[in-house]
Amino acid sequence: MVKTKAVMIGAGLANMAAAVYLIQEGHWRGDQITFYGIDMHGSNDGGEAHDFTDEYWNKNHPLDNQTGYVARGGRMLNYRTYVDLMDLLDRIPSTTEPGMTAAEDTRDFDAHHRTFDKARLLQGGKGIIDGGKLGLNNKDRVLLSKLVLMPDDEETKLDNVTIAEYFKDDPHMFQTNFWYMWETTFAFRVESSAQELRRYMHQMIYEFTQIEHLVGVNRTRYNQFESMMLPLINHLKGQGVTFIGNRIVTDWEFADSPMQDEITVTGIHVKNTTDDTEELVLIDDDTAVIFTNGSITDSTSMGDYNTPAVENMEYGISAALWKKATERFYNLGTPDKFFNDRKNSEWTSFTLTTKNHLLLNEITRITTQMPGNALNSFLSTTPITKLGQKDVNMSIVVHHQPHFTTQKPNETVIWGYFLYPRRTGEFVHKQYIKMTGKEMAQELIGQLSKVDPGPDNIKHKEAEILDSIINNIPVHMPYASALFNNRAKTDRPEVIPAHSTNLAFTGEFAEQPYQMIFTEQSAVRSGEIAAYHFAGISMDHLVKTPRYDKDPKTLLKATRRMFS
Repeated sequence: MVKTKAVMIGAGLANMAAAVYLIQEGHWRGDQITFYGIDMHGSNDGGEAHDFTDEYWNKNHPLDNQTGYVARGGRMLNYRTYVDLMDLLDRIPSTTEPGMTAAEDTRDFDAHHRTFDKARLLQGGKGIIDGGKLGLNNKDRVLLSKLVLMPDDEETKLDNVTIAEYFKDDPHMFQTNFWYMWETTFAFRVESSAQELRRYMHQMIYEFTQIEHLVGVNRTRYNQFESMMLPLINHLKGQGVTFIGNRIVTDWEFADSPMQDEITVTGIHVKNTTDDTEELVLIDDDTAVIFTNGSITDSTSMGDYNTPAVENMEYGISAALWKKATERFYNLGTPDKFFNDRKNSEWTSFTLTTKNHLLLNEITRITTQMPGNALNSFLSTTPITKLGQKDVNMSIVVHHQPHFTTQKPNETVIWGYFLYPRRTGEFVHKQYIKMTGKEMAQELIGQLSKVDPGPDNIKHKEAEILDSIINNIPVHMPYASALFNNRAKTDRPEVIPAHSTNLAFTGEFAEQPYQMIFTEQSAVRSGEIAAYHFAGISMDHLVKTPRYDKDPKTLLKATRRMFS
């Protein structure tokens, strides 16, 4: 149903993409679009620590040390797959590179800083592991091949099947270099959805041939906020779009319909988090409501160098609104599948800022590679899983420096994460979630020392490295991997649900044909679909999605790679 105005609930990448397409393809004026959100960046954040003191949670749990930088997560791009994202970024100017679009900026940077990870896996006593040896046996290969070859119309066979259940007769899979690299590149767990793993195997099948070096990974010039979100914000503000921050939409008003299945939003209840007042915003017949129905950074909490992050037990605010809609209508999914299972979705990250390059230089020496786009994962030397198997302890990303435009020449920023925050450190004997920023830095130095034999071991420089740290900010994200939680296909609503007259769903918790979630690609695609629907544009005009799983050459290369 064609509309002339839009209310955006959530100001993340998906809804900003929808706004750009409504303006450029639907020929709407910017002043016809209004955003409501707790923040104006969604999960693609990044900035100086003091910028985060007004976040919804941390305003009541202020940081003691507000120096250094914070990025709750990090984004790896892939031009071959992220076609909708690159189309979007080609439509807006870069904020840092005059005369370039945001896409041209990214391509230019990437052309001069190609990814080639020489130390993808590291393990104590062994140093750099040869990730080129995937370690698959014939049973692994057969089961992986079945996922790759499974037709789209049979995907529901994997409804409510975990990866562990799919490989239940093949525990060897989870001790292969392939799994360690896949697990930490994409943040899968054995408890994650096999259906999502299948989609990744389909869309990222070519990664079989290069996963140990990550040569298919592309990066932005600076952090995800300054290189992607800020260009979008500036462009949309320049078009007259209204952004209303510090707002939470808490409830719906729906029209009554004779069949009780027509979905028509007539109003939204909006809470101002600065003064706790609430207003009812009426939605007329000409207005679309485009709703990002879940966020992987909802209920986030942060600590500092001397304080661990205090876990925020609130149910995700965007998911809570989604849940209220599902209580009224039967075809809008199952939020609890994603937001009521924290033990399978949580992880903890940290952003470490130093006043000199000592730690950076030590990592460069140990990994034998210059800082840039590497993802280094540290394998345990002792069994740590429920099955008594080894797994990855922690992963770090050492970006090309500077990673922030305000970063000083002498400063280094390093990001890392613990996929399993309830596990206990090997050098600091606490659960990762209970560690302070200092303790996480000590754990990192310890992990590096395991793969750094000889008299010049990094452990001898620990005091000097700790003295160089401006701040190390832990961030606990209870829903970071929620989008991978085990589920059935109907547990996510379609972007345009059946019987909806004015409500669309966008982001990582909206169901789209073939798309893999946890990517800027799927986020942008959902916004593009919503925009085209409400602007009356044929879906034939959507950016064409490549199908590498249908390409014989790609499949042949992947098959050969399985035997390495």
